[in-house]
Parts: sequence; structure tokens; C-alpha cells
Amino acid sequence: MANKFQQAGLVALGAALGVAASLHFSAVADRQISSLALPVDDLRLFSEVFGRIKSDYVEPVEDKKLLKEAINGMLTGLDPHSAFLDQEAYRDLQVGTQGEFGGLGIEVGTEDGFVKVVAPIEDTPAYRAGVKAGDLIIKLDETSLKGVTLSEAVKKMRGKPNSEVKLTILRKDEAQPLEFTMRRDTIRVKSVKARMLEPGYGLVRVTQFQEHTGENLVTAINDLYRQSGGEMKGLVLDLRLNPGGLLNAAVGVSSAFLPKNALVVYTDGRTDDARMRLTAAKENYVRGAFKEDYLSKLPAGVKNVPLVVLVNGASASASEIVAGALQDHKRATIIGTQTFGKGSVQTILPLPNNQAVKLTTARYYTPGGRSIQAKGIAPDLVVEDASDTRIVLREADLQHHLAGEEETSGANAGKTAKPVDKVIAGPASGKGATAPILTPKATPKADAKDAAKDPVAKDAKKDDVQLTAALNHLKGLPLTTAAVTK
Repeated sequence: MANKFQQAGLVALGAALGVAASLHFSAVADRQISSLALPVDDLRLFSEVFGRIKSDYVEPVEDKKLLKEAINGMLTGLDPHSAFLDQEAYRDLQVGTQGEFGGLGIEVGTEDGFVKVVAPIEDTPAYRAGVKAGDLIIKLDETSLKGVTLSEAVKKMRGKPNSEVKLTILRKDEAQPLEFTMRRDTIRVKSVKARMLEPGYGLVRVTQFQEHTGENLVTAINDLYRQSGGEMKGLVLDLRLNPGGLLNAAVGVSSAFLPKNALVVYTDGRTDDARMRLTAAKENYVRGAFKEDYLSKLPAGVKNVPLVVLVNGASASASEIVAGALQDHKRATIIGTQTFGKGSVQTILPLPNNQAVKLTTARYYTPGGRSIQAKGIAPDLVVEDASDTRIVLREADLQHHLAGEEETSGANAGKTAKPVDKVIAGPASGKGATAPILTPKATPKADAKDAAKDPVAKDAKKDDVQLTAALNHLKGLPLTTAAVTK
């Protein structure tokens, strides 16, 4: 396991679609906040430090910069997922829910003052170039990233389409720094991929939860049923390396396989708005009261078809909600390794001038009352993939992470929140902390090489021990790998 972050900033797509984050866009951002007694002595100290910087710092500093950095520090010191969003970051977050990004395709955090790769995102330039989890990005072109904030580093990685950027990387066990040159571009991320594994057995891969993921899932499943002649013997839902996304999309994916009105997930926090109960009902996964229920187009058999869900250490947030719901309802067998453990809710609170605060306001719980935070979902059958070296850290490794219930000491240790009775009138929605992903155009050679790593690519299952185990389980065959434990 990698060393813990010394400074956890936003875990962003690179950069980066955040591992994790499912957000609730608050409809009550303008509610009045009760007046609280301000800590006068601490504010006096803040004022003193502010004055010393203004008068004695080696160079003049604008008040706006100092105040903005103070706000940033106040939020990032809480947990890795709370943050201040300036106009650009807020706009990127909103655009990100459409499934269109710009960047290099890297989930990033910070460590030792450098940008650290959490994981490369599938089908992106960083993934194809060979960037790995745990890499430290020390230079961008000829500019050192030592001490540069995560948001500034992400901005530097952006650029005009077709322009090149060179990353200099330190990698464990490598004597010399490595250099990777990538070409920027704008891509649209396809969140659902599907194919037949063999007659009667299909694979559906969800790479992230976007605005139209639910509809795309329905299209993919219907296509698999058509290819199989109207009946399926088994399905594999692949959520590996899925960093999360929109909460209502996760509810929709879960609802595709669960009975109507079954509990999918609930949240518990300090305020009434932070207590939600989301069931397999249209109002919890379809945006807009007058829009069609896309799940009504699914074949009836999908509610009962044998189902396996694949997860790993980079399955986070919304992915964990789906896995936890299907596991608790005994609707699917979960195969793979322990998930990331991002089980907190971030609420977007709009501010003046098109800015916002992304604040952690609640914890997620599975239908059975299990907290996901800093623990994750344990698979029913553990199947490790020794060839997958991309996953080196989890939520519990992030500095300032919100404590999981098993980590909490005192009277609340081990306490599990009870499901709340309130049913929300509409979907809670949101997305992980995001920054655009800029990707280069892939060469045919790179695509062919990458196909072997893609679980949806033709014949990829031959080298995918977890997918092979899932297919064998659906057939009632032994899981033919020594890495399997119950």
C-alpha cells in the first residue's frame, strides 16, 4: 500500500475524474443558516497572520489571492472531497455530468508536494502511454510541479486540441525519471460497453455513471438479449476501475435488476437535507417528472437473470452503491477485490459569481445498513488479478479522510445508522470532483495493444482471471484460479 498522502487535495480527473465522488446538487442552497458564535480569538489570529503576510512577504500579494487560499485550506483540511469551486472548476463539474471531458485521463492527488497518480483512466492517453498508479509527476514539459497546487497542475495539463504535453515521472523501482509525451484532444466518454462472451452469456461494462448511463444500459442489455434470441443464461456487470459519478444514474443501474421500490441506498447526516432514502422508483433515477421511465423498456427476464458484479480497489462511490445494493438484496454475486471505500455525500452549495462549495454532508449506507466509508464493499468471492498493478491506495489511505464507523472511537464506535423514513421527491444527483480530460488520438497500434486490457474487447476474457471466474460462476463451474478465496 502506498504511503498516505501528505496533502490530499481533490482527487480529480486529470486531469481527472474523481474517484469517487457522487454529489447531491442542493435545491436549498439559499436556505438561511442559523447564526453561530464566531471564534473571536481565532479570527483575531487570522487577521494578524493576514496582516503580517501583507506587510512582510517578499512580494506583494493581492487580498483576493490570500482569502481564496484561506478558503481552500479551510475546506481541503476537512476531507479529501470537500473543496471550493471557482468559476472554472464549477463549470467543469457541471459539464462533466454530460460525459464529455478534456484532460489526460489521470486520477490524481498530491504527495510530498508533487502530483501523484491515483490511477490512469481506461481508454485515455495516460492509460495507453503506460502511466501507472503511484507515479509522481514531477515536471510538466519543463515546468517543475513541486509545490504547485493540484488545481494549478490540472490547469497546466490542459491545452489546445492536438498540442503535446510531456510528463516527467518518478516511479518506484525505477532508477531514472521516466518521460511520457501525450497529445491533447477532446473526447466523449462512453460510459456503457457491452458484448456477448459466448452464447447466452453477456458482459456489460459501466466505466462511470453519467447523465445517460441508465438509458445506455437499457440499450446495451436489449442488444444482448436480441443477440441471444430473447433469453440470457447469465450477465456480468463490470464495475472495475469505475470511479463513480451521478447518484441517480447509480440508482437507475441498480433498479434495472431489483424489484420495484426496493431500497437501493440511504444517507445519514446532520441536517434533514442530508437524510435521503432512494428506492427503485422512477422519481429517484429519472430527471424530470414528465420524462419516460427508461427501465420500462427492459426485457422482463433481466430481473431474474443470474448476475455477477465485478469490482476492484478502484471501484468507488456510485459503483459501491450499486454493488452494495445488489449484494444486500442477494440479487448478484460480487466477485473481485475490496472496493475503494468512498462512502460520503458531497453537496454542491452555489455561491455568488457562479462559484460553489463542495461540502461533505452525509455518509452512504447500503440497504442492510452497512457504511461504505473508508471500508468499501467486500466481494462474496475474492479473486485477485496479480497482473493489475494500477491500484495502490484507497479512501482510508487519504489524509484527512472522513472516518469510517470502524475507525470511530468512543460511544459511536461500530454504530450503524438506522434507515430514515423520508423518501425524497426527486433524484439526488452529482458527480465526483472533476477536471477536464484531454486525450490524444490513438494510433491503431495503441488500440490493438490496449484491447488486451479492455474487458469488453474481443477475446479479452482469456487473460482476465476475474472475468473468467465470473463466467465460470454463472455456469456453475469451479473458479479455476489459485487466487480465489471465500
